[in-house]
Amino acid sequence: MAGTLLVLNSGSSSLKFKVFRFDTLEPLASGEVESIGGEAAFRIARTSGQNLSKPKALPKGANHEAALDAVLRAVTAPDTGWSVTGVAHRIVHGGTLYTRPVIVTPRVIHDLTSLIPLAPLHQPHGLAAIAASDKLIADVPDVACFDTAFHAGIGEVFRTFAIEKPLRDAGVRRYGFHGLSFEWIARVLAQQHPDLARGRVVIAHLGNGASLCALHDGRSVDTTMGLTALDGLPMGTRSGSIDPGAVLYAQRALGMRPDEIEASLYQRSGLLGLSGLTNDVRVLLTSDDPAARFALDHFALKVSQFTAMMAVSMGGIDALVFTGGIGEHATPVRDAIVARLKPLGAFKVLVMTSNEETMMAVHARTLIEDNE
Repeated sequence: MAGTLLVLNSGSSSLKFKVFRFDTLEPLASGEVESIGGEAAFRIARTSGQNLSKPKALPKGANHEAALDAVLRAVTAPDTGWSVTGVAHRIVHGGTLYTRPVIVTPRVIHDLTSLIPLAPLHQPHGLAAIAASDKLIADVPDVACFDTAFHAGIGEVFRTFAIEKPLRDAGVRRYGFHGLSFEWIARVLAQQHPDLARGRVVIAHLGNGASLCALHDGRSVDTTMGLTALDGLPMGTRSGSIDPGAVLYAQRALGMRPDEIEASLYQRSGLLGLSGLTNDVRVLLTSDDPAARFALDHFALKVSQFTAMMAVSMGGIDALVFTGGIGEHATPVRDAIVARLKPLGAFKVLVMTSNEETMMAVHARTLIEDNE
């Protein structure tokens, strides 16, 4: 039996996964369970293109545990010859306690549960996947990989908000996210463009979630997301940075409850809120509606403005790297961003594919081997 690493990315209604051979990190298969809690749909495919046994249909209303059970059955079916040696979980928020990946223990689960208020739309689902894994394959180590960890070393002047000390002492600070994506790009840059990797690079992870990282000599020195994954750039359905007074106004003058404000800023803002149409950039690019063009223009403006801010944090810019669904595939959006950055002078523009799953597999294998 070939030992494998199962890498999980759990969302509110989905469970994305990828299977790697443990010893070589060769990708073996990938797939997703969609519409968890409803009419769940399960797909899995070998990287080689060979067929796998058709996965068993999930019952209506299946939860994350049932979804993971189906994944495990498919991955360890007799025709694969695979066994699960370890499970890596993408966890959005590690707070100040977890600045590198860790093997999950009850204490880790306790700490990560306490961080749910900082990532209410993401953290519970990562924890649900850990709970399911612990129940279904309790003898296999779980590794938590954090989206915040790559930014743990940013300087105090960059991570501090201009707020009173009791709030700062309570952990209200800039954490940053998309760290696994940025870490992978930094790794590939060091391999393929070593001169650039030693310089000043802005990485633009642009997708339904979007943020920038100022990368100097391979290290994160600044980033656009803050305490939560709501800050910084406008995104698919998230507002990005707004006047904090707008939240107070919505609550006091408009009578909105905190949960209503949260839903508005996380789920009905960004490109969706600006266009009134969709958060799908592919649709917006082909639409004749002026609101679609406005949404894209606004997005490009904000990305370019924040890119200039990242450049200031490093004392200049040598390269801008686009990644993520929008960053890799929406050429008109990239062109609009770069056109606005002419005042920064000449710099290289690269488009690179991020690989968070492989980055997680690298971390998980290292931890598991070190703890054997």
